[in-house]
Amino acid sequence: MFRVAKHLMRNFTNTSAPDEHVYISESDGVRSLHLGSVTIQSAMRVRDPFLLELNYTRGIMCFLLFKANVKSMLTIGLGGGSVAKYVYKNCPEIVSTLVEINPQVIQMARNQFYVPENDERFEVLEADGLQYLAEHPSATDVLLIDAFDSNGIPPNFCSQDFFDQCSVTLKHDGLLVINLWGSDKNFDIYLQRIEQSFEHRVLIMRTGKPGNIVVFGFNQAPKHLEVTKLLARAKSLEDEHHTIEFIAFVNKLCNDNQVYQKRLLMRGESSDD
Repeated sequence: MFRVAKHLMRNFTNTSAPDEHVYISESDGVRSLHLGSVTIQSAMRVRDPFLLELNYTRGIMCFLLFKANVKSMLTIGLGGGSVAKYVYKNCPEIVSTLVEINPQVIQMARNQFYVPENDERFEVLEADGLQYLAEHPSATDVLLIDAFDSNGIPPNFCSQDFFDQCSVTLKHDGLLVINLWGSDKNFDIYLQRIEQSFEHRVLIMRTGKPGNIVVFGFNQAPKHLEVTKLLARAKSLEDEHHTIEFIAFVNKLCNDNQVYQKRLLMRGESSDD
């Protein structure tokens, strides 16, 4: 366990620039965060700041389909804090820790995107995400990686050692959620690395064409992957207070992964298993 952490820290430093220029734009009531380019890193509807505006952020919340007893969530990369705010408002049972290396991002998130102040179940830390992961084994139920800069996902956040460390940072039944860009020429390489780190217990879900792809990696295989049970769970979540199209996302999961005898198969499974 600690071998992975030491190897990661010895060979890599966080290249997500802590002084990278941060600015915002606003159009048609939607405020967007940018890091050194026109690419939108985060978006918020000003009249409803806790709503998840972008499809991929709603897709990230599908970890609730697989894991109903989440108590802790660690996020690397703050951005505008969209998912963090949603969890804070709608999932009071979850204690969230967010790690962001860029102080400008933290300031902008708090001043312009209504990210809450730290309290007993919500904490934003200005720190290096790689170092934090290496120093906190078995620390969380859900680990969200959404660490993009002006050049895309930093190389340090897509290496084999990094994904190995993600598995180590999660509890034994923990779940990784990572946002990747579908048109990235290295997407297949990143996915193969995630599959290796999580022993092929992996699902993917496209949230746009050819845009964001949410990847789920499981330290332990979920108990219920029957499509009928996932749909029932999705309906239950929608019937609660969630403003997320969970049923539609279950259908996307079925389109993007194999289904055998009405059961969702992870990428390491086959119909013969």
